[in-house]
Order: sequence, then C-alpha cells, then structure tokens
Amino acid sequence: MPAIASSLATYRRLLSYLKPYWWALLLVVVGFALNAGTEVGVARLMQYIIDAINQHNRERMNLFPVLIVGLFAVRGLATFLGNYYSALMARQLVYRLRIQVFERLLTLPAAFFMQNASGHLSSKLIFDVEQVTSAATEALKTVIRDGLVVVSLLGYLFYSNWRLSLTLVVVIPLIGVLVRQASRRFKLLSRSVQDSMGEVSHIVTEVINGYSVVKSYGGQATEFERFRRASWQNLQDGLKIVITNSINTPLVQLLMASAMAVVVWLALRPEILGGVTAGQFIAFIGAAGLLSKPVRSLTEVNEKIQRGLTAAESVFALIDAPPEPDFGTLTPVLMGALTFQKVSLRYDEGSPALKNIYLDIKAGETVALVGRSGAGKTSLVNLLLRLNEPTTGQILADGIPLPDIKLQHLRAHIASVGQQVILFDGTVRDNIAYGQLGHASDLAVKQAAISAYADDFIQHLPEQYNTMIGPNGLSLSGGQRQRLAIARALLKQAPILVLDEATSALDNESEHFIQQALSQAMQQRTTVVIAHRLSTIEQADRIVVMDGGRIVEVGSHTELLAKNGLYTQLHNRQFSTD
Repeated sequence: MPAIASSLATYRRLLSYLKPYWWALLLVVVGFALNAGTEVGVARLMQYIIDAINQHNRERMNLFPVLIVGLFAVRGLATFLGNYYSALMARQLVYRLRIQVFERLLTLPAAFFMQNASGHLSSKLIFDVEQVTSAATEALKTVIRDGLVVVSLLGYLFYSNWRLSLTLVVVIPLIGVLVRQASRRFKLLSRSVQDSMGEVSHIVTEVINGYSVVKSYGGQATEFERFRRASWQNLQDGLKIVITNSINTPLVQLLMASAMAVVVWLALRPEILGGVTAGQFIAFIGAAGLLSKPVRSLTEVNEKIQRGLTAAESVFALIDAPPEPDFGTLTPVLMGALTFQKVSLRYDEGSPALKNIYLDIKAGETVALVGRSGAGKTSLVNLLLRLNEPTTGQILADGIPLPDIKLQHLRAHIASVGQQVILFDGTVRDNIAYGQLGHASDLAVKQAAISAYADDFIQHLPEQYNTMIGPNGLSLSGGQRQRLAIARALLKQAPILVLDEATSALDNESEHFIQQALSQAMQQRTTVVIAHRLSTIEQADRIVVMDGGRIVEVGSHTELLAKNGLYTQLHNRQFSTD
C-alpha cells in the first residue's frame, strides 16, 4: 500500500503542473465527450438505417448521406479539440519540467556533480522528462477519451437492455486483477529502462568529451562494446515491457470477447429481447462490439502511466535535491584577507583531503601552494569558492566566516582560472565577458585581452572578438583557450585571484608575457597560486608547501631552500630534469 500511496502522490504532483491549463483540459473533455457521443451515434445510426430499410421509408432513407456526413464532421471537430489541446498540455508540461530541472541543476552543490555522471543527468533532462508526458497527458487523454466512450456505450446498452448489459460488467473484476499485476511489472521494467538509457547517455558523453584519448589509444573497440552492452540492456528491457503489454492486452480482449459471446448467445433468444426491431438488435450488438477498442486502450494505458510515474519520480528526485547551502546575509566589500582556522576536509568516498590547515593570508599578498599531486592544493582553493564545505574548522574573509557572506556576493569577489579551462559555444567576447561580466564595455574587454596576451591572436581570427569558437573553444589551441580564461579573470577585477596551474598550457614565449600581466594584476589583489613549475612562483610573498593534506613548510623561496626540506627536494628534482 505505501507504494500505491507514493504513486498517487507522484501523480497528483504531476497533474498540479497542468493547473494553469485547466481551460485546455476543459476543451479536451468537451472534444472527447462529443467524440464519445458520436460512438453512440454510430450505433443509433445503424438502427435508423436498418429500420428505415425494413419499413421502406424513402424519406428517412434520403437523410442517410446528411446524417453520415454530419456525424463524421462532428467527430472530426471533436477529435481535433481533444488531440490538439492535450498535445498543448503535454508540450507545456515538458517545457516547465525541463526549465525547473535545469534551474535546479544550476543551484546544486559541487558534491552532487561529483557523485552523478553527466550522462545520467542529461538523460533525466532529456529522456525522463519526455517520458513524464506518458502519465500526465497521454494517459489522461486516453482515460478521458476512451473512458467517456465506454461510459457512453455502457449507458446506451443499459438503456437498451440492462439484463444483457450486466453480462459485460461481470468481467470487470477479472480485468482489474490483470491490470494490477501488470502495473507492478511495468513499474519495475520502466525503472530499468531509465537506468539503461542513462548508461547509454553516459557512455556517449564520455566518448564525445574524450574522443582524442579514444583515438590516440585505440579505444574504439572498447567503447563500442560498452555502448553495445548498454544499448542491448535497454533493448531487452524495452522488449520485456512489450511482452508484458502484449500478454496483458490479449487476455483482457479474451475476457471481453467471452462476455460478448454470452451477450450474443442470449440476444438471439427472443424470450430475452422481447419485441425489438431488427434495427434495435443490430444497434445493441454493434454498441457492444464498439466497446472492445476503448476497453483495450484503457488497459494499455496502464503501461504509459507506470512509465510516466517512474520517470516522474526520477525527475522529482532531482528537483527536490537540496541546493547549495546559502544562509549568508552579509554583503561586505572584501579587501582580500583570508584566514584558515583548523580546516579539514574529507570527501564522502575517500580519505581526508585536508588536515588541520592553519593559514593567514594578508590582503594584497601573493601566496603560492606547491606540493606533490594529491597534496590537497586544489581542494584548499575550492573551499574559498565554497565549491566544497570544510568538514571541520572555518575560513574567514576579512574576519568574516564565509558562510555568513551571501554566496553570490562572495564569488563576485573571487576571480579564478583553473587548470581545466571551460569555455562555451559562443563568441570570443561572450567568453571573456561571461555571466555577470556581460555588461562590460568593448574597451574593457579588449584591455583584459591585451593584459592576458590574447588580443594578438584574436585580431587574426575571422571576425576578431565576434568569432564563434565552437563547443568548449575547440577551434582554439590550448594556450589560446587558457589566455581567454585569464582575460575573463582579469576583466572581473576581483580583490581575490585564484590561479590553479593557470599557465600550464602556454608556450614559453606566451608564458613570459602572461607572467608579466599576472605580476601587474597581483599587485592590487590577494592572489593564491597553484603552480607545478616552481620557477613561476619564486617571486611570491610566501610559498606554502603541502603534503598529504597538511601544510609542512611556509616561507619565501630563499627561506625554503635554506631549510633543505620538501620544497628543496621538489626544486632540485624539477631543475635537474628541466
């Protein structure tokens, strides 16, 4: 029973999205009510025609063409009303759900994206949302259309001969048992189809993003086999749904046919029907026969409902995922002083990334973070942007705990350039003046590009700053993409600058100019630099050496070399191989 209650709650929530379109639903009901009336009209028309022929009534026979054309004209109008406005509700539902899902994706914490593959999330946004219409509109359309037809025909049958009509009602409990059993299996299989479809989407996303590695290492056969297995699983699950539906529907049809056989057998007994005309007899049998199609549709709608409800549960789970916590109320003008007080960080699935970090960074100071891979450098700077939250301890900006500052306001005071450059499918200008920087003047954008040593190559592009750079800037070289990211950070003019291997993709000449540009930018900002090339951070005010998530050494370049510790080892190893 809890599962039924959960499904009903999901269905009610789903239908709540259609409330603004009650007027469209009303037109759907009107349209399909007219359509149901024409079904009864067909039976009545059969009676009219046969009786007119038997009575040789020429006047009534002359009305046949008018009645037939009129009947189908009404049916055409009714079908248009029902189909168009149900489709309108379906597309509006998909639109509203997609907007809501995407809006929630933009507010989710970084941990959520670390725990959920991008392909599975894309599948929810594209495939699952589309499947929701099966329960909310397609099923609703079938229930209204065919439900009204069944009610109309049964009403006519009971009006014509209630004794015979009772025979048809007897099979309803048996049909209910079949539908209930099928519902459980449809729900399980629908969930399996969604999971396998998410896996298909995930593999495609990985291959597209990593096509260069696939080609370089000859991974085509491996990736093809992964995709084939996932697609085969999706095919198998889909076929199981078809098999279940293909067994369930004929069984229901068999029950209806058995009831119809009994009705016909009884109807042929004069003592039961009494003095009815041939037209009335044919109309009754015809109306009973017309029940078969809408009853079949009503039994098949169960698969649509279960498929849509399973998809709705998946979509609502994403919509209900808790957004990034933001309880901050303060909007101070930050100068850039940063304090780490006994900060530790442990990811859900791993060992501690940071352990008892104590660090004071003065406003305007340049601090470099160095250490072996996995030392915790990137984890530390991610805490500044609150992409992750400390497990213990706290971080302060100008003496204010970061959680007390409004999240958007905090991030507006931090410009960052990561080792993985992210660009978007747009123009050069759009990527430099991105997001809240969109209002920047052309002069400011150009100045930022000049400072980042990007203006030179931009001038050689076909449309300069209005050149489209393709998805993730794939039409540009790695160094060009990184210079655009640096220009974006410089345009932001934030008091805190975070550089995570910001010059890793640059050639020696470009790096020389970038270092000059960054040196000027650092003079007015608090700068936290993560660098693999130790030569690039020798002029930093302080160098923080990290190892195993801890700070093991702090000092200037000269001081650290004099200590002959880990920094000296890293320095000697690097310069002995350079």
